[in-house]
Amino acid sequence: MKIEFFKHNIGPKEISLVTKTLKSTFLSTGPQTSEFEKKFSKFLNVKNTIGVSSWTMGSLISLKCLGIKEKDEIITTPLTFVATTNTIIQSGATPIFVDVEEKTGNINANLIESKITKKTKAIFIVHLYGQMCDIKKIRKIADKYGLYLIEDCAHCIEGEREKIKPGQISDLAIFSFYATKNITSGEGGAIVCKNDYLAEKIRLFRYHGIQKYSSNKNEFQHWDLEEIGFKCNMNDIQASMLIPQIDSINKNLEKREKIFMNYAYALKNIIGVSFFEKLPATKHARHIFTIRVDKQIRDRLVKFMQDNGVGVTVNYRIVTDLNYYKKKFNSSSFPIAKKIGDSTLTLPFYPSLKTKEQNYVIKTLIKGIKNFSC
Repeated sequence: MKIEFFKHNIGPKEISLVTKTLKSTFLSTGPQTSEFEKKFSKFLNVKNTIGVSSWTMGSLISLKCLGIKEKDEIITTPLTFVATTNTIIQSGATPIFVDVEEKTGNINANLIESKITKKTKAIFIVHLYGQMCDIKKIRKIADKYGLYLIEDCAHCIEGEREKIKPGQISDLAIFSFYATKNITSGEGGAIVCKNDYLAEKIRLFRYHGIQKYSSNKNEFQHWDLEEIGFKCNMNDIQASMLIPQIDSINKNLEKREKIFMNYAYALKNIIGVSFFEKLPATKHARHIFTIRVDKQIRDRLVKFMQDNGVGVTVNYRIVTDLNYYKKKFNSSSFPIAKKIGDSTLTLPFYPSLKTKEQNYVIKTLIKGIKNFSC
């Protein structure tokens, strides 16, 4: 049996709206992008959404618009996809890593204050696997020291913690609509921002820094360049794929919750498999199903699963174990993140995953663990 690691949920509604857009006047940023931004803001109950071409470019222009520059420091987690750290570097700043919680893999809020210096300008948190960090505590720390709070929400559209949704109390929250995300446009992203002035600056930066002027006068108005920005605006084709999916977010979360519980029930008594905890007063976005296995067999187990037709991956090796970053940082400084990064394994997990397919994944995983644990 062949089980794909991921399958998207693009269906007739998305295809129909994309077709309508392709037949319209606007293909780049236009009415569909505007509609998506309004609908996404309503879903999250936030003031401003700015659609962009990817999470990565959304992060980079966000940091630029916050005035992050060379010699600044940004506190973040080493247990994340490289885009979080890369954009900090690309903005000119230095990432200051803080170890994570063993139960969740999220940044340990209790360790943040010890890393704050006069150079610190922001705290950049990652809601790993779909569970939000301790957002209230981290917001208080940011306010105490006059720091920006930025959320990496690539895994966490549906998440909540103590009735707070992503983007509601941070300065900026950045979302991904990459092919494997809970809603997708293949590539794409969005920035959520509560400050109107900052939101307008980000809109400017996503399209070169060009300001388009409007006037009631019957005369031609030139556009002008206010600041040097980037080219990373969302287009209407991407937006057309996303708009119908917003209506299905909670329905698909219910499906993933059932699949999660089936995995958890089947694997709960398997020696050598452990899970990350769902904390009280949280709504988990259930973005991916990541387990922990013995680090001594993890890589062999990945290959075994793949050789037997099951698409699996690792989310994530600690950033400081990657060649570029290991020259600059020592992974032993973050023992919990290192321990987790050496042992994670992510199984197929998406709403259309059939029970018989899931059972095959479970059977293959248990067989592999037994084979390598002897």
